[in-house]
Amino acid sequence: MRFYLDHAATTPLRPEARDAWLAATEVIGNASSTHGAGQDARRLLEESRERIAAVLGCDPIEVVLTSGGTESINTALRGLWAARITDVDAIVLPDGEHHASMDTVTALAAEGAVVRRVALSETGRIEVEAFADALSGAALATALVANNEVGTINDAAALADAAAAARIPLHLDAVSALGHVPLSFRGLRADAAPGVGLVAMSVAGHKVGAPVGVGALIVARTARLTGLLHGGAQQRGLRAGTQDVAGAAAFAVALELAEAERATEVERLSALRDRLISGIRSAVPSSTLLGDPYDRLPNNVHVLFPGAVGESLLFLLDVAGVAASTGSACQAGVAEPSHVVMAMGRSEQDARSVLRFTLGRTSDDADVDAVLATISDAYDRASGSASGSRS
Repeated sequence: MRFYLDHAATTPLRPEARDAWLAATEVIGNASSTHGAGQDARRLLEESRERIAAVLGCDPIEVVLTSGGTESINTALRGLWAARITDVDAIVLPDGEHHASMDTVTALAAEGAVVRRVALSETGRIEVEAFADALSGAALATALVANNEVGTINDAAALADAAAAARIPLHLDAVSALGHVPLSFRGLRADAAPGVGLVAMSVAGHKVGAPVGVGALIVARTARLTGLLHGGAQQRGLRAGTQDVAGAAAFAVALELAEAERATEVERLSALRDRLISGIRSAVPSSTLLGDPYDRLPNNVHVLFPGAVGESLLFLLDVAGVAASTGSACQAGVAEPSHVVMAMGRSEQDARSVLRFTLGRTSDDADVDAVLATISDAYDRASGSASGSRS
């Protein structure tokens, strides 16, 4: 039997989203065509965009549909950089960002960007004062709403306010937060002046039960942003190409369902999360929960297992039927220490000794039980403390 505790990497497709996707594939026509079939597709596309906008607290025209979080982040950061005032070259980048942001900024640094880093707290939080201090005269800034590895929830409203006050455009990566914390693009923008403060926010459908390969970048009407793709004027010229009508329909359904159940799921998942944390502490007394112990995602349990190699733990758990991760799935298979853990002031050895368990709507007590039944033995083996008969 398999026990899946890697929902932060991707969560199972919702049956309702699958049905919406299949039904939408029966609609023939390119949404950019002017004939009747095309307009049928266009109608479904725009209805789906309106439903997505309603959940995310923005105007439908501000929803730019993409292939997921990575494309959304690249579009935001590269687009804001290309549209900047040319003599401004600094990008504000907190240390614990997702690699989609880090690697994009690294690529921009090769094109002349100057990276202004913001240190994380020991719990993985972006400190608002340090973030605000870095903003002066920058071209743009980016920040996570919630850390995808350790689960710490940042004060997104305060970060957006700081960017608005500094008159700097801000991108928020809300991929990991989607479905777990309230998100209102309009509310986070507040009364920011045109083109500054929060101007772009990235989300991905597969985090809430939509198909892999659909997401969105919410782009303020007043944002100065240059599109990455060329070949058409679709989506305000910010994302050229034939639009994925079926993906949009499935995303809209999944997003609505995730929002409708969010409050009850936060309560349910928090209880499972806390039971898992308590059980791991009892089974492995030397283990340490990383991230903020209180202001964290309701589904995230990120644990340091001192002296054990995370990859070994991962393998042993997988053999026992438990699926977890050592961090972001985008880095899976790459034997590197967690940059997030190191940004929190931990050693490289610690950064190689962590596991992330993440829960979702299909998780239940059996999943927690499965981890607790095997984690002590797995830790003994991975840390080399097992007896000869268990080595």
